[in-house]
Amino acid sequence: MSPVIRRKGGKPVMSRIGNKPITVPEGVEVKLDGTHLTVKGPKGTLEREIHKNMSVAIEGNVIHITRPDDEAENKSLHGLTRTLIANMIEGVRNEYQKELQIVGVGYRAQKQGKKLVMNLGYSHPVEMEEPAGITFDVPNPNTVIVKGIDKEAVGQTAAVVRTKRPPEVYHGKGIKYADEHIRRKEGKAGKK
Repeated sequence: MSPVIRRKGGKPVMSRIGNKPITVPEGVEVKLDGTHLTVKGPKGTLEREIHKNMSVAIEGNVIHITRPDDEAENKSLHGLTRTLIANMIEGVRNEYQKELQIVGVGYRAQKQGKKLVMNLGYSHPVEMEEPAGITFDVPNPNTVIVKGIDKEAVGQTAAVVRTKRPPEVYHGKGIKYADEHIRRKEGKAGKK
């Protein structure tokens, strides 16, 4: 069981993430219009609707998120809202990226205009268009880097690319994340 943090008034406070203030760095502009939040930075602009139960206060270059009560839904929304806003600020400042590696004989990727074309052992090449706000980078035939300012979109696009040929457990062939470890199985020849 997690310890309960008590403030001066003796009231228990549980959310450690939600209570952390967000510092807006230099060069990033945050605007709140009712429940509509807009974050502008050197890499682009992101917009999001904030849940009506959460109240966001911008004081100078610090953002505070508060919840109305300790109901389960509001507790979970508190930390989530803070993390989403922090991710938006980080994205417009530095851009997110996910690296995928292609493993297998003859498996490779190349970029043709705004298309990612992959040879993955099928009878046809697999083609993928760049979604809005996402760019594919192919530094070598066995590496694909998905880049964008929206963390959610980058992760989702990388997951979709991976589904085109998920890694198999016997030879490790397929598309895997750069930091992913494939637990290998022994084939039936090795079970003697």
